[in-house]
Amino acid sequence: MRTENQKDGKNQAQNGKNQKNGKNQRELREHRDGRDFRDGKEAAELRDNKREQTDRKKGDKRQAPDSQPKVKIIPLGGLEQIGMNITAFEYEDSILVVDCGLSFPTDDMLGIDLVIPDVTYLEQNLDKVRGFVITHGHEDHIGALPYILQKINVPVYGTKLTIGLIENKLKEHNLMKSTKRKVVRHGQTINLGCFRVEFIKTNHSIADAAALAIFTPAGIIVHTGDFKIDYTPVFGDAADLQRFAELGRKGVLALMSDSTNAIRAGFTASERTVGKTFDAIFADHKANRIIVATFASNVDRVQQIINSAYRYGRKVVVEGRSMVNVIGTASELGYINIPDGTLIDIEQLKNYTDEQTVLITTGSQGESMAALSRMASSLHRKVSIKPNDVVIFSSTPIPGNEKAVSKVINELSQKGAEVIFQDTHVSGHACQEEIKLMYALLHPKFALPVHGEYRHLVANRGIALSMGIPKENVLLMSSGDVVEIGPESCRVNGHVPAGGILVDGLGVGDVGNIVLRDRQNLAQNGIIIVVLTLEKYSNQLLAGPDIVSRGFVYVRESEDLLDEAKRVVDEAVMDCLGRHLTDWGKMKNIIRDSLSDFLWKRMKRNPMILPIIMEVE
Repeated sequence: MRTENQKDGKNQAQNGKNQKNGKNQRELREHRDGRDFRDGKEAAELRDNKREQTDRKKGDKRQAPDSQPKVKIIPLGGLEQIGMNITAFEYEDSILVVDCGLSFPTDDMLGIDLVIPDVTYLEQNLDKVRGFVITHGHEDHIGALPYILQKINVPVYGTKLTIGLIENKLKEHNLMKSTKRKVVRHGQTINLGCFRVEFIKTNHSIADAAALAIFTPAGIIVHTGDFKIDYTPVFGDAADLQRFAELGRKGVLALMSDSTNAIRAGFTASERTVGKTFDAIFADHKANRIIVATFASNVDRVQQIINSAYRYGRKVVVEGRSMVNVIGTASELGYINIPDGTLIDIEQLKNYTDEQTVLITTGSQGESMAALSRMASSLHRKVSIKPNDVVIFSSTPIPGNEKAVSKVINELSQKGAEVIFQDTHVSGHACQEEIKLMYALLHPKFALPVHGEYRHLVANRGIALSMGIPKENVLLMSSGDVVEIGPESCRVNGHVPAGGILVDGLGVGDVGNIVLRDRQNLAQNGIIIVVLTLEKYSNQLLAGPDIVSRGFVYVRESEDLLDEAKRVVDEAVMDCLGRHLTDWGKMKNIIRDSLSDFLWKRMKRNPMILPIIMEVE
């Protein structure tokens, strides 16, 4: 019995000893594990530091947030205005340029034909520029290329119709041989320096429009170009929403979205809805000649007009230089289907009765030299407006063109024509719900609204905020801003020259603000020229001063005023000669100031005054 108790006591003692040893061993392990953990953590930190140092040496900047790759986005146009779209993307030694468009002159740009972007920054970094990538073939995206390519001769990339329309312009400027063009299909990618660019199918008011997915070292930047979501387009497929969703799952750094219709609620109607309107108009006006004015580049709209004309047995005449060029190119490339025998030359118009014909023409924006404007003002040599005509405006006036369009409509109405402009146009730009869809598919970290006046950009910002993008991640850019964007930041860091270069005839940039100001002054107040002749050495007055007026007053009815003006100039000249003033610059200023003061007091007008001093021996 005692032996068993001794045995149990011995076992308990042994168990206690084992527990104590186990506890000691556990503490030892925990201590060792903690030390190992600390050592491991320190070792890992040391390894990370070494790797970071090594990466820095190799130029790999992915580890430190401050040294993460940052891409520069530089909009050189297309902001604060409709048109002149051009944006540069820069990383290290590579610059990619998206679009190169023009804008049309405003009312105060007297005598100016076109406005093209200032690309001084690209010229200064010419060796970095890899190419122009064009989203679609509208003038506000391709119009400046012939002028810019003369300074920056790099390859141009675009879809089939876009390149076809660009080639029309290159032929006019004799640039076909010197310019490399590359046709890119939807879904295809191109490599340009540090960038890889994918063309994604979208819809717009011209066929072959594309959005761009730009793969950069900092992340994916999606540029929508001009777009709408049309599930039933007239030509081709609907937008590739699946690809946008795939990019969204991969992770999109920034979305640069079209803002033109961001102030409009809802969805943009399909282009096919206009075709039904045309059918109804053609059915209601079987006994009238029909004239349709639309944008030359809206190939789908022209296709629907031709479809309605063919359905109602009418012949079609295409009038207007740009319209003929675009339809010719689209037909050659297979983007428009014209039934045999439907299209006739304008010279054959007289061989058909009014109810047998349809004219498709330019001039929907009231342009003074466009075909419809010349018809309305009786200046067109081959077409005269008749009281029985029906004129359809198949476009919405661009902001600033409203007065010109109203003028043409009034002239047409005075000639007895019926003018139709309701429900004959749908926009080619996305409204709010389509822009929301793009944000929902792509889930961008940053939003950079583009394409539109400032109010449109603000509206796009509101849409981005409503889709959950933080306020600090939405940036409203201005033309010339240098935006640095990386995985964690997006901010403006500098500014480059940007603005408009004025094109007047064959002169590019030779008309600046000073010349424009003089033109405006001449247009508003006219000019007075003061001419006098002095003897070379004695500085004696031999003839004059004579006053010539243009655009200031009607001379025959203002003889008294001009006589008084002449006396004021006489006194100023005699004062100068009496003081033996030989500096002609000072003499001209005295004449100008004296005459200007007199005319302002008498007429409250301020004409341009141009003194001319001639010298004879």
